[in-house]
Amino acid sequence: MSSASQDSSGSHPVRGPVFFERRELDQLLRVYGRLVATGDWRDYSLAGGADVAEFAVYARSGDAPLYRVEKRPPLQTRQGQWAVIGQGGQVLKRGRDLAQVLRVFDARRFQVID
Repeated sequence: MSSASQDSSGSHPVRGPVFFERRELDQLLRVYGRLVATGDWRDYSLAGGADVAEFAVYARSGDAPLYRVEKRPPLQTRQGQWAVIGQGGQVLKRGRDLAQVLRVFDARRFQVID
């Protein structure tokens, strides 16, 4: 599926809305399910827009998101279309491959036990 098509005049490409593909949602929901099972996350939201699709996770409904996973296709050839963004707006991981970017959550599942 192409995200660009020609407008009625045929001169300028028109971008469609950005959203997640089925395999991308599968990867996102696997990580989400794992962290719900540990009690770290409780809710999520999806948003699609003209330039970005966002998967946000929350500790409680109504709170600010703990993390946001953004898909920005125009950045694919530069720094990568995927980014994990923390609560303060800092980019925790960026890349071209979603599975690689989601590994940022693997380190958060281990805890020190006395």
